[in-house]
Amino acid sequence: MDVQSLRYQVTANNIANSEVPNYKKQYVNFESELKRAFASRDNAGNSLGIVTTDSNHISINKTKDWKDVEPRRVTDWQTTAKANGNNVDAEEEAMNIVQIQMQYRLLTQLTSFEFSQVKTAMQKL
Repeated sequence: MDVQSLRYQVTANNIANSEVPNYKKQYVNFESELKRAFASRDNAGNSLGIVTTDSNHISINKTKDWKDVEPRRVTDWQTTAKANGNNVDAEEEAMNIVQIQMQYRLLTQLTSFEFSQVKTAMQKL
């Protein structure tokens, strides 16, 4: 739910800056970081055990815990949609807002359901 809130803020910021010259839109990257953490956990047993002798060395095979994954703001520097250098499409961002709101509402309902299940289980004890 925190990621969806951040996405909402970033998208609202994109809409607010849709006419600012040379502004580049941003988006939130979370799912690919989470997927990378799960992949590192799954591949941990298949990799060679490389030992580092100094704390300043880069650890190659360090598994990333999925609980430590944080969302990242990413700026799209590659595209330019308007003559003024801005790449924000206000209609696309408005659709993103609707999608984010629907996903947030779904997550809220799922969380509420989980808590009602726990409450029911506790009442039966």
